[in-house]
Amino acid sequence: MRLNRSTDMALRIAMAAAAAGRRTTVDELAEQLALPRNHVAKLVQRLQRLGVLVTIRGRSGGVAFGEGGGQLTVGQVVRAFEGEDEVVGCEAPPCPLRSACRLRAELRRAQQAFLAVLDGVRLDDLVTGPAGPILLALGAPPAAPVAPASGAVPAACAAVAGSER
Repeated sequence: MRLNRSTDMALRIAMAAAAAGRRTTVDELAEQLALPRNHVAKLVQRLQRLGVLVTIRGRSGGVAFGEGGGQLTVGQVVRAFEGEDEVVGCEAPPCPLRSACRLRAELRRAQQAFLAVLDGVRLDDLVTGPAGPILLALGAPPAAPVAPASGAVPAACAAVAGSER
């Protein structure tokens, strides 16, 4: 099963907002995740209706991870964005195999198993461990190189110079 691009972007937006732990803006999220601003704005609205995000209007407004957002599961978000339609459409145009087909039932079972796995993953789980710091570093300006003290040779250069002898 393949998720729509909007579902993928929504999950990444939720993760970035959760990792930030502070109020952010649509523009910051778009830049951080390298996503189109208009798409981010639309997805933020949908995530707000689900309770994943909280939006605050006004000059000091922004977007924050909802208080109970972390308890929602990835499966709930995927269902909200993807719907619960079957993987294949057997009705339009009507498939001549409908009455005796086992494929439809097996695909439905596989889809349910897929969603069951995602139901076991909370949004909070996605930002714990090493993922949180990586999410926070996304879109950050690169660290400025540290100039060596006068006369000092950077360690990498010294190692190369030593190996040439």
